[in-house]
Amino acid sequence: MKVLVLGAGQLARMMALAGAPLNIEVFAYDVDSQTVVHPLTQQIMMQGLDNAIAHADAITAEFEHIPYDVLDVCERSHKFFPTPQAIKAGGDRRIEKALLDNAGVTNAKYHVINCKQDFLDAVETVGIPMVLKTALGGYDGKGQWRLKNHDDLDSIWHEMEEALIQTPNQAIVAEEFVPFCREVSLVGVRDKNGHVAMYPITENVHVNGVLSLSIAAEANSSVQHQAEQMFTAVADSLDYVGVLALEFFDVDGTLLVNEIAPRVHNSGHWTQQGAVTCQFENHLRAVCHLPLGSTELLQPTAMVNILGEDTLSPEVLAMNTCHVHWYGKDKRAGRKMGHINVRANSATDLGQTLLTLSQHLDPRAFPAIKENAEKLI
Repeated sequence: MKVLVLGAGQLARMMALAGAPLNIEVFAYDVDSQTVVHPLTQQIMMQGLDNAIAHADAITAEFEHIPYDVLDVCERSHKFFPTPQAIKAGGDRRIEKALLDNAGVTNAKYHVINCKQDFLDAVETVGIPMVLKTALGGYDGKGQWRLKNHDDLDSIWHEMEEALIQTPNQAIVAEEFVPFCREVSLVGVRDKNGHVAMYPITENVHVNGVLSLSIAAEANSSVQHQAEQMFTAVADSLDYVGVLALEFFDVDGTLLVNEIAPRVHNSGHWTQQGAVTCQFENHLRAVCHLPLGSTELLQPTAMVNILGEDTLSPEVLAMNTCHVHWYGKDKRAGRKMGHINVRANSATDLGQTLLTLSQHLDPRAFPAIKENAEKLI
């Protein structure tokens, strides 16, 4: 089997690594350069999207911000999974919100802003405090504002107006501020026949809007059940095929959907060491119409993002339960350079292992590890 991935970043890279044992060849279309490259070596394999589509048995995507004309060409091949609508929902918060409403899953109250009057209307309907996000673009905390009081209306509007002007078809989505206890996500997979398999709930820790740490341990059964119900509702509404991630706010045991990601997801990287079948292999199984693999948790596992660093202490590699995954990127401040997966026999042991790991990491580059490790002990 040959799978074309739209996007040539680290997710395509990890799909290629996961596909090799199944004899699934993965190659990637770089949307920016419009070249087809090997996901690991980045060497050019062929020219042109049409050639890549003809060469592929299945087509999928590693990110949401794909030009619509590219999606249209791939859809006409009848090889593209999940669906262009799913990818568009992941890249446009207006479509995403409508999708969540149509699927009947709970999410934060919102209002779409195209002009200043819409902003003033949002203040009335959504209320203050509120969170404001660009509908297009924006990730890892970018393209977002918080309105905490009326005094900041004009200054925030000025910044948002600039964002509206700079990007065609841009809008701002105002959401009520949700006083959540924690942020969690559910990564699951659905095949073409509607069968689903879901990984355990993952607790996520963000620093400055960027994921720093994900922890997968034994989940609260009630919270897991809620998440699985909402996953199924969203996936079924899209007739989804592949891995899908839902991010939630946990408000005293009640979940609200924050965002969806129609692809393999950063908070699911722990599955490489912590689950029977990792998310990358399961995504390939789904889009290639192969049986889904088990999503069973092997041991409590955590994933630590490596941001802006291109080296680690040798002591990290010396830890038996640590597995380092580099992405082959050039160093840049704040850039996702790789991740570390850590396993242990229990949640308490996982906390102790993370605490030991934190002693070998720069606390400025890994600010969330020590504090959250101590919570597990």
